[in-house]
Amino acid sequence: MSRVVVTGGAGFLGSRLTERLRERGHDAVVPRRADTDLTSMEDTRRLFDEAAPELVYHLAAEVGGIGANRANPGRYWYANLMMGANVLEQARLHETPKLVVVGTVCAYPKFTPVPFSEDDLWNGYPEETNAPYGVAKKAVLVGAQAYREQYGTNAIFLLPANLYGPRDNFDLETSHVIPALIRKMIEAPAEVLLWGDGSPSREFLYVDDCVEGLLLAAERYDGPDPVNLGTGVETTIREAAELVAEATGFEGEIVWDTSMPNGQPRRSLDASRAERLFGFRAGTPLREGITRTVAWYRAHLT
Repeated sequence: MSRVVVTGGAGFLGSRLTERLRERGHDAVVPRRADTDLTSMEDTRRLFDEAAPELVYHLAAEVGGIGANRANPGRYWYANLMMGANVLEQARLHETPKLVVVGTVCAYPKFTPVPFSEDDLWNGYPEETNAPYGVAKKAVLVGAQAYREQYGTNAIFLLPANLYGPRDNFDLETSHVIPALIRKMIEAPAEVLLWGDGSPSREFLYVDDCVEGLLLAAERYDGPDPVNLGTGVETTIREAAELVAEATGFEGEIVWDTSMPNGQPRRSLDASRAERLFGFRAGTPLREGITRTVAWYRAHLT
C-alpha cells in the first residue's frame, strides 16, 4: 500500500483513477477544491505536509470546449500554469518519490503532421482558441524536465487524447464534443446545431483506458520525455456525430453552423511510445465507448 495524492480526484478522470487505486489497496487522498486552492502555494504546501504522499497524480485542470476556452483564455492560462508549478515545487521540496503530470493534446501545434509524434510538440504554435491552456500545460512539461535535471525530481508527463465516458461533463457551456453531442441529441430530438462544418478530426480515448495508462506509467516509466496516451484512431467530428446519433436513436436533422470555428483541423496521436515504454494499448472501440456513455447518461438524467 502507498499514500497517493490525486489532484482533481473528484473529477471525471480523477474519480475513476481514485477508485482503481483504492481497489488496489492504496491510500488515495483527494484534495477538495473548496479546501485546497492549488493556485495558492500555501494551500499546496499544506496538502503535501498533511498527506506526505509517495506518489502524486496531478490531474487538476481548468478546461472546457472551444466556447469555454474563448471565454476564459486568461483564467485557463493562469490557473493551469500555477497549479502545475506549485505541485511541482512542493513535490521537489517534499522529495516526493514520483509525480505523474497529465498534460493535454491541446499543447500540440495547430498544424502538426498526423499522427502527432511527441517529437513535434515544439514545432509550432497551438490552435488559437485553446492556445493559452495548451501553452500553460506545455510550460509545466518544461518545469518537470528542468526539475528532473537540476533536483532529480522524478516527474513524468503524459499527453492523453480527448477523453470521454461515464461521468463526463455534460454542461453544454463547458463540455467537450462527445458529451455535448449526447446531451443535444437526447434533449433535442428534432434538430441539433453543431459548430463548424464537421470536417475536423479528433482522437477519442475512453476514460477507463486512460486510467490504465496512468497506472502503467506510474509503475513502469521514469523518463523525461512526454508520452502520448491514445488509440491511434482518427475520427472526424461528423463521424462522431453519426455514431452518437446511432447510439442515442437520434433521427432528427444535424445542422452545421459554418460561421463558428472548427478548432484544430486534425488530431490523432502516435501512441507507439506508450506501448514501447510501459506496455499501454487502448482497448475500447469508439462505438462501444459511446454506447456505454449514452447508457450512463440516460441512467443519471435528473
